[in-house]
Amino acid sequence: MCMNAAEWDDIPSHPSHFAARKPQPRRRKDRGFTRKRSIEDKGEKDIELKNLKLYLENRTIIEENEKLRRKASLLHQENLALMSELQKKKLHFISSHPASSVTPSS
Repeated sequence: MCMNAAEWDDIPSHPSHFAARKPQPRRRKDRGFTRKRSIEDKGEKDIELKNLKLYLENRTIIEENEKLRRKASLLHQENLALMSELQKKKLHFISSHPASSVTPSS
């Protein structure tokens, strides 16, 4: 639309007019996108935090599992040693008591 001369006179053109105005804060046109991004960032941070907690929990479980494996190994070795000792005593008992002197129970 074209302006006539009278309308041009109404438009302030002096620099002092612009200097006296308070600067208006600029508004972003993509506010919704920024909000969406901040929500996504928060969601990603929540996921990262949960992931870290799960990782630490897994490390604790793995360490406990390793301790239990070592303990089970020691118990297995002790069991083998006791079984060997029992076999030796059994052989010693059988060799020291001849079969003729042992009477079967009826």
